[in-house]
Amino acid sequence: MQRLFSTFPGGRPGAGLLLLRVTVGVTAAVVGAFYLAGDADPEVGQWIGGLVAIGSGLSLMIGLVTPGAGAIVVLGGIGVALSSSPASPSGLLSGPLSAWLVVIVAVAIILLGPGAYSLDARLFGRREIVIPATHRPGP
Repeated sequence: MQRLFSTFPGGRPGAGLLLLRVTVGVTAAVVGAFYLAGDADPEVGQWIGGLVAIGSGLSLMIGLVTPGAGAIVVLGGIGVALSSSPASPSGLLSGPLSAWLVVIVAVAIILLGPGAYSLDARLFGRREIVIPATHRPGP
């Protein structure tokens, strides 16, 4: 993961990335939940799509495998934007414009990285290497 991003910004930029990740993640998870709860008897495709959307949304929220989760959200958002059927029974992201907005923000997250307030930064971020001082024998 370190190879994908040169930095994991903290402070206000890290908080901004956290806000973006949580917003897109919650949106993806809610859309996935509506897919599962929409029909009384959902098809296998709806189950798979709903569970993938919930999983990728949760992964984005906590910042785990952020580029992969973002890519899944991007592909799902493009599918929703290009489909002729509404995204969910609730009407959430029913218009292509709102789906494209989620796609664009998810692409921004992929390009910017997860930020310092993520599991990716905790697991794969920069490390401080401490080299102990050697003791020389006295004269």
